[in-house]
Amino acid sequence: MPLFKKRTYLDYASATPVLKQALDAVYKASSVFANPGGIHADSVHAKKLLEDSRAHIAAHLGCKAREIIFTSGLTEGNNIAIVGAARSLERARRTLSGTHWIVSSIEHSSVLECFAEIERLGGSVTHVEPDERGNISAEGIARALKKETVFVSVGWANNEIGIIQPLSQIARAIRAHEKKHRTRVLLHSDGGQGPLYISPQVHTLGVDLFTLGSGKLYGPRGIGLLYVGANTDLASPFLGGGQERGLRSGTEEVALAAGFATAFDLIEGERTKEVIRLKKIRDDFAHGISTLIPGAIINGNLKHALPHMLNISIPGDKSGEYLVLRLDHFGISISTRSTCREGEAASHVVAALGGPDWRAKNTLRFSLGRDTRKGDIVSALSALSRLVAQG
Repeated sequence: MPLFKKRTYLDYASATPVLKQALDAVYKASSVFANPGGIHADSVHAKKLLEDSRAHIAAHLGCKAREIIFTSGLTEGNNIAIVGAARSLERARRTLSGTHWIVSSIEHSSVLECFAEIERLGGSVTHVEPDERGNISAEGIARALKKETVFVSVGWANNEIGIIQPLSQIARAIRAHEKKHRTRVLLHSDGGQGPLYISPQVHTLGVDLFTLGSGKLYGPRGIGLLYVGANTDLASPFLGGGQERGLRSGTEEVALAAGFATAFDLIEGERTKEVIRLKKIRDDFAHGISTLIPGAIINGNLKHALPHMLNISIPGDKSGEYLVLRLDHFGISISTRSTCREGEAASHVVAALGGPDWRAKNTLRFSLGRDTRKGDIVSALSALSRLVAQG
């Protein structure tokens, strides 16, 4: 049995709790059960609620409501963006042979697996490596661009080490390349948890395609979005009724959309104060680890990372999985890396940063959130230092 009944949750990067206001919005909207695709009064009411939610979120992203496509989450959004672009090109060219695609090597599996599919379909893919701090530079992308390049994907804020990538600079490099070669290159980004702490204005970021998941942003599970900018051609990987501008067939989830919009309102209002609060807690935690755990490495660059993320590697023969399970026994919930990749031998993100082999194997990811307090970090640091000292 666990030693402590009260648990400390420090795994907000994996999943956030759903805000009460968002749950209330879902519950209230659930009474509007009609299919929004119908033409009778009940369906018209459901359609209005859906479109109100879409417009609400679009205002936060600084785009037009019609540019927002509701999805089931980040994975589906990334698939529609990347595989949808490939299908559109296939229809025009009959093959992906001769096309060139660029992706950063530290993306989430829902992005990297899509690019593996691009390669199977005949496209050429370049994986751009980060520097030792996890940065994907605009210069690095510019060097990888070719006349045949049609698509670039770089995540906004890495889901393991929290590094914020310079999307606007990358976008400018791509536009300069387009002007020189008179080509069209789409820029896609997995937005991750960036909107919690940075204003997600899509035109400022310079993206053509942008994906978000409600379950990473204190909203209900089962819904996300894909921003599709003007003059961006996609062909849906789904067959069906053609909802969501033909890109995501299936009856729309009106209640979940309402909950997502409500959560977006709330995180927007809290953003400034939460950045300041969590950064102080996170930096104090990092200082404590550096002081109490000799040889520990802080992965990434805290000056250019989301304020709630701290990824570390601990030397020795204790794997990250072992430490996660031992901390769980003390009532502390963390992860080693992206939850989708738990159980793998090493973190592909940390491995890309270089260093000794143990660095990528012995990773721990602490991610803080709205309910995190200084005492939670004190407890986690105390438990972790005791486990490491046990030898």
